[in-house]
Amino acid sequence: MGVNYTLIFQNNSSNLWTAAVYQNDPDINNPDVMSLAWFTKAAAPTTNVQFGWTIDYGFVWSETGTLTKGVVFTASQDWPADLTTTNRVGFTDENSAFTFQNQVEGPLPGTLSIVQDNTIPADTASVGVSMSGSGTYAVQAQPNITASFTPHPNYWITFGSYIQGEVMDIGQLTNAAEVAFPANVYSMTAILSATNTWSVHKTSDVNARFLAARKSDKQALWGADC
Repeated sequence: MGVNYTLIFQNNSSNLWTAAVYQNDPDINNPDVMSLAWFTKAAAPTTNVQFGWTIDYGFVWSETGTLTKGVVFTASQDWPADLTTTNRVGFTDENSAFTFQNQVEGPLPGTLSIVQDNTIPADTASVGVSMSGSGTYAVQAQPNITASFTPHPNYWITFGSYIQGEVMDIGQLTNAAEVAFPANVYSMTAILSATNTWSVHKTSDVNARFLAARKSDKQALWGADC
C-alpha cells in the first residue's frame, strides 16, 4: 500500500449536487482513452465530503457495450498491478465470459498493458486501469489490440450530476479545478464558493485560517474564509 492521500470538498454553493473526482492525464495521447468519474459523493450546501486513496494500480474491464460519454463503467474484475513487475495482462472471451489471464512482467516499465486476443468481439466490452480500487481510464476493447496506459497521477474535481464510473465529457466541463499536491503534502481541500468558483488549498492552511477566525467570531465556519 502507498501513501494515503485525502481530498476534502467544501460546498459553499447553494446547490445539492454530486462532487466527482477524476484524472485527466495530458500524457495519454490516445483520443480513444476516456476519463472516468473516479470517485463521487453527494454534498448539500455548507457541508463537506472527503475522498481518500493510495497510488495502487489495477487492471479493470466492464461489459459496457459501445464506450461513449455518459456510459457507466462498472468493473467486473480489478486485478492489482505493479508498474514494473506485473504490468502486462491478457484479456480474453472464454466461452462467452470475459476474463483477464496470464499476468506477467511487461517489456515497458511504467506502462500498464492489456493484450486483447482474437476472441474479443467488437463494441461489447471496455478495458482500462484503476487506482485505489476504482477505474480511472478506459478504452473500447478490440480483438488483437494491445491497450497501453502510462499513468502520471493528477487530480481534478467538478460538481454536478455524476455517477461513479461514468465516462466524463472532459471537453465540455466548464467548472472544474485541478488539485495539485505539493511535495510532502497529502491532504488538500477544494472549496466551491457561493458564486460557484473554486479555490484549492492545503488542508492545514484551511484549518489554520479557521482557528484564527474563531478567535474573533465564534460563529465562523470551517472553509468559509478561503
